[in-house]
Amino acid sequence: MASSSPAVAVPPAPEIIHWIETPRELDKWLAAAAPDQPLALDTEFERVNTFYPIPGLVQLGLGDRYCLIDPDVAEASEVFREVLATPEIPKLLYAMSEDLELFRHWLGVELQGVVDLQIGAAMAGAGFSLGYARLVETLFGETLDKSATRSDWLARPLSDAQQRYAVDDIRFLEPMYRWVLESLKPRGLVEALFEESRRFASELAAQDDPEQHYLKLRAGWALNPEQQAVLKELVRWRELECQRRDMPRNRVFADALLILVAERLPESLRALGDIQGIPSGAVRRYGETILELVRDARAADNAGLERIAPPLSRDQQASFKQLKRTVKKVAEAADIPMELVAPRKRLEKLMQDGKLDGNPFFQGWREELLAPVRSQIEDILKQ
Repeated sequence: MASSSPAVAVPPAPEIIHWIETPRELDKWLAAAAPDQPLALDTEFERVNTFYPIPGLVQLGLGDRYCLIDPDVAEASEVFREVLATPEIPKLLYAMSEDLELFRHWLGVELQGVVDLQIGAAMAGAGFSLGYARLVETLFGETLDKSATRSDWLARPLSDAQQRYAVDDIRFLEPMYRWVLESLKPRGLVEALFEESRRFASELAAQDDPEQHYLKLRAGWALNPEQQAVLKELVRWRELECQRRDMPRNRVFADALLILVAERLPESLRALGDIQGIPSGAVRRYGETILELVRDARAADNAGLERIAPPLSRDQQASFKQLKRTVKKVAEAADIPMELVAPRKRLEKLMQDGKLDGNPFFQGWREELLAPVRSQIEDILKQ
């Protein structure tokens, strides 16, 4: 674990919070940066009764300059969009998944050049999935006021506490970035951080695909191929309906109910309504659509359907334990959390696939890290 003394200097909290009021002002503020200067980036948003997050605030930092920006101003800035999409400009974020989702749906931008410092902190030995406030306190000795975390970020004006909270969320990112780089350089892991951040961002974007979302419903693994084909179409429809109406998934049709429909394969509204748990209002609103989806999916050629991964068999579980021990020794020797090197779901999928060649997860820095035990892993998979 990192020392509690500061690894690098942290700019003090600004006495006056700087707001950028116009797109032109934001363009000029961004244009003043050096070509490869890291941009500290964070957002605040609301997401309670909607499918998509609603932007409430954008926070940016360049060195010791910080600014807060209303969403309508950021949205109207072409330079801001260009910077987000420029790979050569490092974008420093912490636990970036929700921020990337926000920008993808709000601005239609896939961020390039992202560096997730939560991943960096894990690689640097600070611990897996460590919270931002905890790492700030550990590295820099400052305790953050988190009282504004759950406040209303859509209301205006923002309170002084909210504004200071928002600035603190970016003020430590560049010093944290320098600490991470200093920690990773001697171990040859700097490129691994960049690679892992890119991979994670790409994977998050792929998870938005309505065609693939059914694979997340792990409880549907026991359905037969025909039923899983129906489930795939039902989930795809639910995703598109949620997007169209901007409603949370459970407000349209819960996962468990979709699995029940796929299991029962109802052929009439009455049969659909007889499925326990399905509200009568949902039958009235969506019934005909659901029955049509069931009919079409059953009639389609589903020979190439990717099946939902089942739990490991008893024999596979024994091999899995051996595989996990082998990989864990390498992770511990490299001082990288096992959860980052090989998450449980990844190892389970490897066991089910039965081969290391072509596995997209075990490439790049992981392939290099696991090279000394590759033959052992392959032997385990052959058992």
